Amino acid sequence: MKIRFHIMPLVAMVALLSACEKDNYTEPKSMLSGKVVYKGEPVGVEAGQVRLQLWQPGFGKLAAIDAPISQDGSYSALLFDGNYKLVFPKNRGPFKTIVKDAAAKDTLFVKLAGNQALDVEVMPYYMIRTPQFSGGESKVNVSLKLEKILTGAEGKDIERVSLYVNKTDFVARATNVAVTDVPGTDIKDLNAINLTATVPTLSPAQNYVFARVGVKIKDVEDMVFSPVQKVNL
Repeated sequence: MKIRFHIMPLVAMVALLSACEKDNYTEPKSMLSGKVVYKGEPVGVEAGQVRLQLWQPGFGKLAAIDAPISQDGSYSALLFDGNYKLVFPKNRGPFKTIVKDAAAKDTLFVKLAGNQALDVEVMPYYMIRTPQFSGGESKVNVSLKLEKILTGAEGKDIERVSLYVNKTDFVARATNVAVTDVPGTDIKDLNAINLTATVPTLSPAQNYVFARVGVKIKDVEDMVFSPVQKVNL
């Protein structure tokens, strides 16, 4: 009984100290945010499929901090102040990263001290130009142009162009109520591409939908997308 009498206060003291340590833990307060861009223009992607990784050396075992890219090309991460290396995971994204020099390669170095905005410049394989959406009679139509950015040995062909339609403004391969595909081999003119998708009966009913165009590039997992557009039916 005496042994128990001495041990229990010790256990309580350890628990109290642990609780104090948790209460004194400082949370990160600096926001690093920006967009993935080509010549300053956001590059649209599928939400959650592409991400940036931030590495902070000098703190024991290294582990990447993921910053997912939203469908409008934006990202954000709440961090501690300090020095970070910012990279894309290998072979991710519908673009090629830009190599700064032989030493740094495509790594961006960030010295964070308070909130900071940083856009990340990339070289997409294609950009979607002038998408024009229209709707009516339970259909969504779009006309668009494609600009091939990377050519020659770095260029890639188009696997397909797709029109995605959804009830909400989250529109992608995994979140849609209607989709129409055009194989790349059927596209004869990059300046004259047209697609139409038939919208099924929606429950609950609504007289509008959201749409965007996605381009799948051969041998590239991630697609490039146009901005989301609300379309009245």
